[in-house]
Amino acid sequence: MAQNEMMEQISGKNGFIAALDQSGGSTPSALRLYGVADNAYSSDDEMFRLMHEMRVRIMTAPAFTGAKVIGAILFERTMNGLAHNQHVPAFLWKGRGIVPFLKVDKGLEAESNGVSLMKPIPELDRLLSRAVKLGIFGTKMRSTINLPSKEGIAGVVAQQFDVAAQIAAHGLVPIIEPEVLINSPDKSGAEAILLEELSTKLDALPSGPGVMLKLTIPEVPDHYAALVSHKRVIRVVALSGGYTRNNACRRLSANRGMIASFSRALTEDLRHSMKDDTFNATLAKSIDEIYRASTVKV
Repeated sequence: MAQNEMMEQISGKNGFIAALDQSGGSTPSALRLYGVADNAYSSDDEMFRLMHEMRVRIMTAPAFTGAKVIGAILFERTMNGLAHNQHVPAFLWKGRGIVPFLKVDKGLEAESNGVSLMKPIPELDRLLSRAVKLGIFGTKMRSTINLPSKEGIAGVVAQQFDVAAQIAAHGLVPIIEPEVLINSPDKSGAEAILLEELSTKLDALPSGPGVMLKLTIPEVPDHYAALVSHKRVIRVVALSGGYTRNNACRRLSANRGMIASFSRALTEDLRHSMKDDTFNATLAKSIDEIYRASTVKV
């Protein structure tokens, strides 16, 4: 029953997905933006504890509910952690009405042929089995694209769909994320090739619940319109990719059918030193802005 309710929410409800899935490589920079200096911790355990505290502070804020935030992507340590004495996925769904997702990739290989493939994901089946037990609805995995290399982009998309099939076998919904870097020397060219490769793979998918796509906001508005309406696509969400929230929201609002799945753009104004009232008001303002860009299109 919960899975059906989650699917209904993710596929059709107005709102956006919060990306709270910074992993080991991106956690120090996320903490710095939050106002926590590198010398505030002396081990990975302390670093991840501080990051978890930040995430719990966000997840327990009054504005962070399913009214506008329909889903949240979690790092594995966050999934295994607690919020108000509950496992985070249960807290999000039962306490906040927010559908929980899990980041499953283990980072990127070095760039080759204009792209960076995902590193191998050891023990993925074990992780997926645990995710199912904890009430996770779907997963996310990221590759990056820098150049308009047809061979490179085809490799990224093929790898993403291969792993997506393994994820779907566990009853989870995969979010496929081939991120075109915003500083690509030919972003439009890369996006044109990516659209072709994604369309070919989607057309070949067997029957089933389908997949979600997480894509960089394109240079040409509505470039991914055919993917938004594709029968095998549950939802197309947009990553902020390093754009400021203002810029990301402006760009997103020009793309009908796409909703946000922002990370840095969601939290860019939050600081560790803020009093709770200020923190909660600042987060509420950010949520409202991203919600509008996800629902009101120009």
